[in-house]
Amino acid sequence: MFQPMKKQTIKIIFWGTPYFSARILEALIKAGFPPILTITAPDKPKGRGLEKQASEAKRMAIKHGLNVVQPQKLKEISLLGQIKVSEPDLFIVASYGKIIPKEILQIPKLGCLNIHPSLLPCYRGASPIQATILNGEKETGVTIMLMDEEMDHGPILASVKFPITNFKITFKELEGELIEKSSQLLIETLSKWMAGKIQPREQNHSQATLCKIIKKEDAQINFNEPAAVIERKIRAFNPWPGAYFEIKGKKFKILEADVLADEVINGKNPGDIFCLNKKLAVQCGQGVLIIEKIQPESKNSIDGYAFWCGYQNKLK
Repeated sequence: MFQPMKKQTIKIIFWGTPYFSARILEALIKAGFPPILTITAPDKPKGRGLEKQASEAKRMAIKHGLNVVQPQKLKEISLLGQIKVSEPDLFIVASYGKIIPKEILQIPKLGCLNIHPSLLPCYRGASPIQATILNGEKETGVTIMLMDEEMDHGPILASVKFPITNFKITFKELEGELIEKSSQLLIETLSKWMAGKIQPREQNHSQATLCKIIKKEDAQINFNEPAAVIERKIRAFNPWPGAYFEIKGKKFKILEADVLADEVINGKNPGDIFCLNKKLAVQCGQGVLIIEKIQPESKNSIDGYAFWCGYQNKLK
């Protein structure tokens, strides 16, 4: 077992890329644990102009004057050398986006802590927040685990569970709650782990579930599905990639919706779009989807009834 360390002497390397990572990094800095190095994904082209943009984690690190490295490949000899020379005590990983090789995981004296926004072993993988919403979970949580070379597989150091009280919660809203819980739990766990006061516990691997990397095509709506399933997809994929349907080669993103779960409209088939009590409605395989806000391709978002008034003749 490692020797207890003082807060001001610990040398941390932080690994992370998206907004979730950036906010965890910010919490570390505010708590007095600024990393000696932040490792994040390379700048990527985004937007219509395809201009390269830095990750949220990189922008946060630069804002606070931290050193940043953006390796294309994690097996680069220069990266391995830079990490070894810095003699880190601990890695903290939050949504970095790539599997970190075993030879790198073995470098820090106190191991590698991973912050995962689910109650492991449930929802291992790249999209635990979306999966939580898609599956209509009534509770969720955060797990801090000691990493090994397998994905979200290592022993658990700490976790916190909380109920989802907002049955209409969106991805961004749930992410915000998970960031807050993650930040609190990380700081509490970090101090205890540094002091040698935590005994890791093995995950129950027989109960493990996996969630996949989200692709744009996953967000396409199939109106043969139940309206309740589609409504969860809309919340899980807002803002990215945005749940959508297509008519005559044009995409229409649904931003907000409600469900008439038991409603059956005579003469309507799944996919039929119509007006119901001045509401934009779609017959689904089970129930009716009420579209509150929609965004036609290359247009601004509008409310459902306004869309119906302007587009009803184009939907046939």
